Amino acid sequence: MNESQKGLLVVYTGPGKGKTTAAFGMAFRALGRGLKVGIVQFIKGKWPTGERRFAETLDGVDMFVMGKGFTWESDDISQDKKAAAEAWQQSLNLIKNGQHPIVILDEITYAMNYGFIDKNEVKDALMNRPPHVTVVVTGRNAPQAILDHADLITEMQAVRHPFTQGGKALIGVDY
Repeated sequence: MNESQKGLLVVYTGPGKGKTTAAFGMAFRALGRGLKVGIVQFIKGKWPTGERRFAETLDGVDMFVMGKGFTWESDDISQDKKAAAEAWQQSLNLIKNGQHPIVILDEITYAMNYGFIDKNEVKDALMNRPPHVTVVVTGRNAPQAILDHADLITEMQAVRHPFTQGGKALIGVDY
């Protein structure tokens, strides 16, 4: 993507698996074209996921794992709110500086839906991003304020998943 190409607002949402996977697929596609990618993870952070381990080995990726884990497992919601605010500030920096034609805000929807960051502030920042920057938003229940302005929306549907039958998360498949 060059400065003359218009960036998009992309949303991967829904109850099914694959939202982060789709976003990382886009990141690897962009890297293959020589574009820089910025990634901020809002929830994941307690364990070294496969995508995190791989991304850290790549030139052209600036990845910020800023979450404290899943909020429903939290012992201190104030720490989660602080982490979300810091992740949002990092996201704003990546978006505004325009050096990363692709910026992924992984699981930001949770931070908005829990009220840790203001969804209207997020919407305004996304609407006023540099024109060549594509922002990818992932997470369940994407707020309508974001969906209303998205150029591309994919909703992942849960049809079948081993987890519902008591299966464990698999290395290389789920994390």
